[in-house]
Amino acid sequence: MAMADVACSDPTGSGKRRFSPLLTIEQVASRTGLTKRTLRYYEELGLLRPTGRSDGNYRLYSEDDVERVERIKELRDLLGFSLAEIRAFLEADDEREQLREAFRQESDVKARLAQLERCDALIQRQLQLIEQKIAGLEQLRASLQARLARHAQRRAELLQQLPSLDT
Repeated sequence: MAMADVACSDPTGSGKRRFSPLLTIEQVASRTGLTKRTLRYYEELGLLRPTGRSDGNYRLYSEDDVERVERIKELRDLLGFSLAEIRAFLEADDEREQLREAFRQESDVKARLAQLERCDALIQRQLQLIEQKIAGLEQLRASLQARLARHAQRRAELLQQLPSLDT
């Protein structure tokens, strides 16, 4: 299978493009700890779009694609997002990236302000998703802390019922 190079965005924000080889699904699975089946499933759901296909129609992934997979894992594992929530979060990321590119090319101040406003709205939506998760986790924590407090109270009551060890 012939491997190609692809230009990927520079995470430093310098605007320069870096070139890296495209990876096979096996390589991405190995790097991310996910199965090939999971990667295909993410593609079916529209969460992941391989950068290209080989001559033999095999999926090929860029470093940006690998970063996206890692982002999906982070949202799923760290924050407990559902696949629908991940889709909404990533769609906001994608739209913000498009707006960022348009902003760089735009010279009209009003248009640039409108783009910034839209970016802010997208970020607010993402923050809402995170805040909902935090609120749910705080509720769960409060519930568990209340159980521990009830157990401590019951433990104290039971200990009072024990015969004294001094006799």
